[in-house]
Amino acid sequence: MSRLGMTATAIPHDDLVATRRRLHAAPELSMVEHETAAYVAAELSKLGLDQVRTGIGQTGVLGTLKGGQPGPVTLLRADMDALPITELNDVPYRSQRAGVMHACGHDGHVSILLAAARALAARRAEVPGTLVFCFQPGEEGHAGAKKMIDDGALEGPHVDRTFALHLYSGLDVGKIGVRDGAFFASADEFDLTVRGKGGHGAMPQLAVDPVTAGAYLVTMLQTIVSREIAPKDPAVITVGQFVSGTTFNVIPDEAKMRGTVRAFDPWVRKSMPERMERILKGLAESMRFEYDFDYHWSYPPTVNAREVNDLVRAVGRRELGATNVVEHDIVMWAEDMSFMQEARPGAYFIVGSRGGEATSFPHHNARFDVDERALDVGYRMMVALAFVGGRTAA
Repeated sequence: MSRLGMTATAIPHDDLVATRRRLHAAPELSMVEHETAAYVAAELSKLGLDQVRTGIGQTGVLGTLKGGQPGPVTLLRADMDALPITELNDVPYRSQRAGVMHACGHDGHVSILLAAARALAARRAEVPGTLVFCFQPGEEGHAGAKKMIDDGALEGPHVDRTFALHLYSGLDVGKIGVRDGAFFASADEFDLTVRGKGGHGAMPQLAVDPVTAGAYLVTMLQTIVSREIAPKDPAVITVGQFVSGTTFNVIPDEAKMRGTVRAFDPWVRKSMPERMERILKGLAESMRFEYDFDYHWSYPPTVNAREVNDLVRAVGRRELGATNVVEHDIVMWAEDMSFMQEARPGAYFIVGSRGGEATSFPHHNARFDVDERALDVGYRMMVALAFVGGRTAA
């Protein structure tokens, strides 16, 4: 039995499920999570917290609980936003908003953290230090975590450490995944326009074909990872969008491409624009085209601090059993919790949500769903981590 004296019956499973389903049916896109934020703030206001702040980073919500025992200031985070996807699941809690769906599990994250806040507020006298319950907007590509940081989320009080979780359909329910150091990749983007000279498709010698040049570029960019980056340093360059031309027999004037670049090593990440530009310059000279190249720095890698991550391991082994704490491989997704973990030592872990075929669809899929037993696991972990006042879980 854990320090909390938890048993299966102590977990508010019905409340966790009810909250998650309520949120699932009413999803909101990034940075416009107004109803979700209002619901969260109203629920937090019932708990007698020391402070509830709204509008942090636009739609973020922070609740502060000062515990009765000495200890650090610990931030527990849940992201709130949904995705522009039309849900295909035929379930009673199916999204009621056309074209918007919780297809990544953020509804579950909010449910878990709200339930944890209720439990911890009820045991305030036993809580070490101060807890900050952080409900974050805009994780899906809008850097909501950075917006909250810029709005003072890590100050007043000064946060010492952070914990965050993510439900994950690639791991069986009942298990958690942990990893020291870089866990999730960085995610940067680029826009590339190849400008040629249009002409008749039957007379390419009179034109400068941006489609052919673009096709070469797509292939040559892959040589950066395969031939210039050490195999021990995972990286990805993906051209996900290639748009050119309006009809079959005309060579267009230009081709537009957009893509994503992923890496874990900071030096590899920093080197990518220069490597891409070198290929562009060489090919532009040989194929007689001009180009515009814009590189956008976005999410850095999510890096777990060993001393904080060890707390997740220890608590997980105690709460769930050693065999249910998995040393997980790196994940090529990106996660804006990385901004908070750049600013403060933190640990980010995954919670298995796969319990059968219906809950095995990948994230961002129109049939994504979670085995709701995973909510219990996330709840146990968040509550137990809040009770770890020092650097060990003993």
